[in-house]
Amino acid sequence: MRRTLAAIGVALLSAAGFVAVSLPQAGAAVGLHVSGTRIVEANGQPFVMRGVNHPHVWFTGRTSAFADVKALGANTVRVVLGSGQRWGPSTDTAAVIDLCKRNRLICVLEVHDTTGYGEEAAAASLDQAVDYWISQKSALVGQENHVVVNIGNEPIGNVDAAQWTDATAAAIRKMRANGFQHLLMVDGPNWGQDWQYVMRDNAQEVLDADSARNTVLSIHMYSVFNTAASIVDYLDRFRANGWPLVIGEFGWRFAANEVDHETILGEAEKRGLGYLAWSWSGNTDPVLDMATEFDPTRLTTWGQRVFNGANGIRATSREAAIYGRGTTTTTTTTTTTTPPGGGAGCTATYRVVNQWPGGFQGEVRVTAGASAIRGWTVRWTFADGQAITNAWNASVTSSGSAVTARNAGHNGALAAGATTAFGFTGTSRTTNTGPTASCVAS
Repeated sequence: MRRTLAAIGVALLSAAGFVAVSLPQAGAAVGLHVSGTRIVEANGQPFVMRGVNHPHVWFTGRTSAFADVKALGANTVRVVLGSGQRWGPSTDTAAVIDLCKRNRLICVLEVHDTTGYGEEAAAASLDQAVDYWISQKSALVGQENHVVVNIGNEPIGNVDAAQWTDATAAAIRKMRANGFQHLLMVDGPNWGQDWQYVMRDNAQEVLDADSARNTVLSIHMYSVFNTAASIVDYLDRFRANGWPLVIGEFGWRFAANEVDHETILGEAEKRGLGYLAWSWSGNTDPVLDMATEFDPTRLTTWGQRVFNGANGIRATSREAAIYGRGTTTTTTTTTTTTPPGGGAGCTATYRVVNQWPGGFQGEVRVTAGASAIRGWTVRWTFADGQAITNAWNASVTSSGSAVTARNAGHNGALAAGATTAFGFTGTSRTTNTGPTASCVAS
């Protein structure tokens, strides 16, 4: 990530609707794999990435970050590694994978040394990145359910971006020739932002290079994508071609010419696209830190937005099925309730995320109706003696079996059709029937 043409990116210490597709599904896929435009797990369950980037190679001691982002709702973490050309080499790949698995996260591993190759003199080539992955093969084989290999971060700069197509195709072929069966992720050129549209216009050639048909494309969205029109148009092109895509990095509109993160989040949720925000902490430009000094209790404006805002991680993340998420899921969708005079409305969807003997974790998703809303109140009545013990992202009170939840300060205002969520834990008896919730907007 870096600022170049038109203030592209930000330096650190220096991804489509479900339509008919042109790619055949991989036969006998192992673990996470592409199916049409979706990423699915080995059992065919769709998986949508909701997570953040963690700059591990520069902060190897900050291992608590994995548990911290999981506790905030992430289902994926993209981990920065070094091949040794510029940073590292990262020889703790097995330990990183273990941290991901222990914290029930899907692990996207990337080599950062390739950043800006062709323009950045010290950058590694994609071929050198593949050599690194080969050196780490013993730690990676057998982890296909849990690990995505992002071959190289932002692998081509703004000089001769056209080389991306051949270099990326060759890297994919070399990975497969060396026995890797993982889902592969490939970043676009132009420091990841593809503003010359090399990836957008040549992706089929790259996808065809994969004998396993198991590659997902990744776009990084910074200042090039500072309008809703530029974001929607780019994503529409991939949907029209039936190409799998994730948004592997993006920042936020902290200034007028910066990335339109609200559109990114909304479009990603609408289209079922995974996203991985940059980054957890440790930036030389702290405006992109989500947690001040890696402290999850000190979320920045950006951190609050990504984790707790409309279409953010808490509202939209679902844990990978490989981790055996919730033994029972109960969902009840209500009708829209409008305030006096009509106008703005909202719906509330209640579900049990996980449960265990004597207790459970629940979630309620609130969605604005056809008009924007300023705030919301959700009410329901438990039928089986359940009781709330803790809640987050809402002010929740109980009177006997009746529960009232009001929005927090950061998630009350929702654009038309936007979604937010709040969660809670509670006690339960043998039966844990999901109640019908009502939503009133203000």
